[in-house]
Amino acid sequence: MGWLIGKTLLTAIVVVLVSELAKRSDRLGGLVAALPMITVFTLIWLQVEGQSQAKIANHAWYTFWYVLPTLPMFLAFPWLLPRIGFWPGLLAGALLTLVCFGLLALVLRRFGIQLL
Repeated sequence: MGWLIGKTLLTAIVVVLVSELAKRSDRLGGLVAALPMITVFTLIWLQVEGQSQAKIANHAWYTFWYVLPTLPMFLAFPWLLPRIGFWPGLLAGALLTLVCFGLLALVLRRFGIQLL
């Protein structure tokens, strides 16, 4: 149980750090947020907890494919924000991500990569 609490606290600290950096500097906050810190922590947790190399490699592989459909949201949200506001813009960005994910899954299926 202590291990789970430790993992949770460290992960929460990273999220708070990013939000605090973003308050002070848009560029620095964006840079740190773009770093795959949560993924790196996850890979470390999987290794420390004795997961197989195949499991760890699969996590990294699928993370790559799942990140791609999120990228259009980061372009659309700044455009949507002044037009429709924060919450509707965030929701529209999330829906865009879902649509992009579905399209990517269909395209990748043709190449033998199953995301769903």
